[in-house]
Amino acid sequence: MGTQIEAALAEQNALLSAAGIGLRFEKRGERLGLRGPLPCRQGRAAHPVQRISLGLPATPDGLEQAKAQLKDVLRQLQQQRFDWSFWARQGKPGTQQLLETNGPRYQERAGFDLVIQEFEEAFFRDPRRRRNPSGAKTTWTSAYRPYLRRMAALAGESGPALDRRLFEQVLESYEPTSRSRQQCGTALAALARHRAIALPEDWSERAAGYGLHAAQFRRLPSDSQIVDGIERVPNPSWRLAYGLMATYGLRNHEVFFCDLSALAPGGDRVIRVLPTSKTGEHQVWPFQPDWVERFGLEQLGEAPQLLPQVSTDLRRTTLQQVGRRVAEQFHRYGLSHTPYDLRHAWAVRTIHIGLPDTVSARMMGHSVAIHTRTYHHWITRRDQQQAVDTALARLAQTKAA
Repeated sequence: MGTQIEAALAEQNALLSAAGIGLRFEKRGERLGLRGPLPCRQGRAAHPVQRISLGLPATPDGLEQAKAQLKDVLRQLQQQRFDWSFWARQGKPGTQQLLETNGPRYQERAGFDLVIQEFEEAFFRDPRRRRNPSGAKTTWTSAYRPYLRRMAALAGESGPALDRRLFEQVLESYEPTSRSRQQCGTALAALARHRAIALPEDWSERAAGYGLHAAQFRRLPSDSQIVDGIERVPNPSWRLAYGLMATYGLRNHEVFFCDLSALAPGGDRVIRVLPTSKTGEHQVWPFQPDWVERFGLEQLGEAPQLLPQVSTDLRRTTLQQVGRRVAEQFHRYGLSHTPYDLRHAWAVRTIHIGLPDTVSARMMGHSVAIHTRTYHHWITRRDQQQAVDTALARLAQTKAA
């Protein structure tokens, strides 16, 4: 058997080489695996030679299963959604072996995992997401996968039945009004639609967050604190990145995925966030406009390379990893506010000056519903103040008459 399987592996590897595929099958002990250039586990841009343990027996049947798993690896690499945590699970003993050992309970759990895997495949097949694969990958990684993992963990504790009770249990495991609870509600609602599971009628209300949490609410920097903060950034390139986020309310990664040509002399200073970003293309106006000159941003119109040299090749990195570089740099400089604090401060600034919420939401690249929910406090205060001002003006006119 050993000589037969080794000959079969050599034949398959020759076919892979002829097709220009860098991965190879290999036999380690009595198990099969893959070896070749794969995304760096530490998130760096390099693709070092690494191994994936498939947990399959070194037999002809095992090789057939390994060929199917190779297709999965190649598809994930092509769609830029390769995930080491998934393949780490694959390296555990084969499903059939576990079924024989653990019986019906494991069979139910394996079925649960397959449901999530099917949902993930459907998520990436959605034509709307295929138009922006890098944004879809970021959305899945940050806004869907954590909550599905929580569901898997809770299913392991209470039994894996994928029913309304489990959905409610997962949602209630997050703090009321928190952003995590709101994102969890969105992710689970999508899964419920996919599986035709009826959720409670008040699901949206129970899942909703009502704005920034209290700690973040208190620490939003004022305009003067933002101006002071940029002086604490010693690197000129990172000062420009800071200035862009403060002036245009950009997400961390969007700094590196913008058309900045309008900042050149004679331009209208309306920058364009590119379609490769998380929420697709949108235009943004500066608030405060005078910060363009104050922070030296006009030079980026003709020399965008003055920004920090961060890898933006989405074949080798992700939007999330690009954004993480920005957050790490803020932390390194000891800034008292985060990159997202600058974004929130920009949004609050537009509310104070009376910019319509629909316009502000569009510039931020999210829905009006999310905008209203996130900035509920300031929007409510503005609307109430406008109502009070109108009432007082009417009272003054009545007295004058």
